[in-house]
Amino acid sequence: MTLSSPPARSDFQVAIIGHGPSGAIAASLLGDRGIRTLAIDRQRDVYDLPRAIAIDHEILRVIDNLGAAPAVMPFIAPFSASQHFGARGQLIRRIDMVAEPYPLGYTPSMVFTQPPVEAALRDHAAAYDSVTAELGTELVGFEQSEHQVTLQLRDDSGATRTVTADYVIACDGASSPVRRQLGIGFEDLVFDEPWLVIDLQVNDGALGKLPDTSAQFCEPSRPTSFIICPGNHRRFEIMLLPGEDPSTMETAVEVWRLLARWITPDDATLWRAASYRFHALVAAQWRQGRIFLAGDAAHQQPPFIGQGMCQGIRDVVNLAWKLDRVLTGRSGDVVLDSYGEERSTHVRELTSRIKAIGHVICERDPVAADARDARILAEGGGQPRTVTRQEIVPPRQAGLLAHPLHPAHGTLFPQPWIRAATGVQLLDVVAGTGWRLVLDARSGPELFPAQQAELARLGVRPIRIGPDSDNTALVEKDDVVAGWFERHGCVAALVRPDHYVFGVVSDLAMLDDQLGQLAIALQ
Repeated sequence: MTLSSPPARSDFQVAIIGHGPSGAIAASLLGDRGIRTLAIDRQRDVYDLPRAIAIDHEILRVIDNLGAAPAVMPFIAPFSASQHFGARGQLIRRIDMVAEPYPLGYTPSMVFTQPPVEAALRDHAAAYDSVTAELGTELVGFEQSEHQVTLQLRDDSGATRTVTADYVIACDGASSPVRRQLGIGFEDLVFDEPWLVIDLQVNDGALGKLPDTSAQFCEPSRPTSFIICPGNHRRFEIMLLPGEDPSTMETAVEVWRLLARWITPDDATLWRAASYRFHALVAAQWRQGRIFLAGDAAHQQPPFIGQGMCQGIRDVVNLAWKLDRVLTGRSGDVVLDSYGEERSTHVRELTSRIKAIGHVICERDPVAADARDARILAEGGGQPRTVTRQEIVPPRQAGLLAHPLHPAHGTLFPQPWIRAATGVQLLDVVAGTGWRLVLDARSGPELFPAQQAELARLGVRPIRIGPDSDNTALVEKDDVVAGWFERHGCVAALVRPDHYVFGVVSDLAMLDDQLGQLAIALQ
């Protein structure tokens, strides 16, 4: 019998197609782990107009873990509460962020200016020795075998070449050529509405003409969103009506006509006007062989709570630590199947919640709109109630989670401020990331020697958080973790590298079973 020779080492361990925010974060996550990574993009420069404008504390935590937060923070600001006004102009509800102390240590909901943030993320990724960024380069085609993917690349001079990679992540946008070549279709979650997105730089003297918080005008005649962005940047998202031509509505004349209720051309500079169809779409398949879809290539959702870019970054965060385990031989390739299972389930649930908000906003029938307003006010006992953006985002419900499921499983583990000799620092700075077992030192749980040995074998680091009197524990400033343990009735939490909770236990005797589940899941 003739034995086939092992495949030649690939040029790169991972190739990333598309170097927007999700692609750049993916490159940094892999570069931070020393993985040989190629990132390409057809465009040499970032798109110089704003598109995504919202980011949340989960995503900023990732950026901070990478050390890129100082570069992006100048372009980020808190997301103001969004007031929803009904058909007759009455306040019917608010969407805001959770109160302090903030569960992850950062402002929970933020707005940002995409061009400089995207440029900073690209620069950060390129600084890793193991990352090669090739801009002005496009993917012409690819073939995959059992062991690697062969990619045909063309740069903007027309020169072509072939490279190989162990795995490919397609972050190449809603029209993803990679998805199309793979023959993967979208499942339509049934939301399709035409909107016009308008970005303005408002003069200082005219800011007072505009609402002092973000707002949703849920008026049947013309549903409209208003968002306060960093600095003098303001965004309007205005629903287009039947018979209106999107390209005509993008013209300055039509834009200023639509904005006349609030502002005039003398008050602001028109930065961008672009028409979109707000969709709710999810890829039917997230992995095919050695190729993965991420970001807009895998899903699209209406923008009503600003989760589009966040979803794409959640994708690559979920995938990067699993690729690292496989590429370093600590897990088998099968662990990568959990990527699509986890992300597809999460995206579908969040998209369904965003759709529900969108249907409220987009109601065009006046009678139905009045009934909607009465129902929403009744839900608040006759007063406008406040819903937090954080409660709209669901926990993980499938994939690498301990069983039986507990309400804490699949939730984000909090990040408190920790008291240190030099001041207060965030937990991730003090204790690091990766797999962790966080113990409530107030309950005095002590790990058994066999458990300590198994944690070491699995690469799980124990961390104790407790009161000042325990000199073996980290001391938190605001009892964020203490409150979390109390709400969930547990004394320890196994936390994944992406900060999601794998499992919790109310007694350390239960930990052996969960460590056994974890060992099997990671094989």
